[in-house]
Amino acid sequence: MHVSIIDYGMGNLRSVQKAFEKTGCRADIITSAQHIDDGRAIVLPGVGAFRKCYENLDRHGLVRAIERSILAGKPFLGICLGLQILFSESEEFGICPGLDIIKGRVVRFPSDQRDAGGTLLKIPHMGWNALTIKKQPPHLNGIQSGAYFYFVHSYYVAPVDFSVVATTTGYGIEFVSSIWKDNVFACQFHPEKSQTAGLKLLRNFTDFAARS
Repeated sequence: MHVSIIDYGMGNLRSVQKAFEKTGCRADIITSAQHIDDGRAIVLPGVGAFRKCYENLDRHGLVRAIERSILAGKPFLGICLGLQILFSESEEFGICPGLDIIKGRVVRFPSDQRDAGGTLLKIPHMGWNALTIKKQPPHLNGIQSGAYFYFVHSYYVAPVDFSVVATTTGYGIEFVSSIWKDNVFACQFHPEKSQTAGLKLLRNFTDFAARS
């Protein structure tokens, strides 16, 4: 089994590739629409600004290929910005359209959020935080509610249809930290930086892909 990691100039690709390799999975970094069309399981990582992400994908001719891949039922994993870009639009630096695979918007954390002790919470949300599992996709097999994963983000996704929500996480508010719909699983946290639990999720993804 091997996966294809999309390089569009905005992802920590080597970290993702190395994490997959630790699970025993071959992971190829790909750069073209043809590679996406030919791939069996697709991974879209990313860090940075939403608008720049969409522009880079479009400039490299990858938008339609990603859409084709998802509509064809290929296993798809989105990480961080790779989750956000699946949504209809983002409010980051003005309204910007996304891939519209998942209906909803990407919104910024409120600036006045406080923890239970009254301390003002910093933005970006950075560091380890726990998941609350709302439904159990195969990607979370063997991972319990309360498991900790690593986050770095200032924006979070707000889906129109709450049935796509796989997990939520608390940071002043309860926000959506991963979604699952058919062949698509995408997470706000970074499994490649989340040690044992993160490697378990990546192994689950490759197992899911191998069965698909």
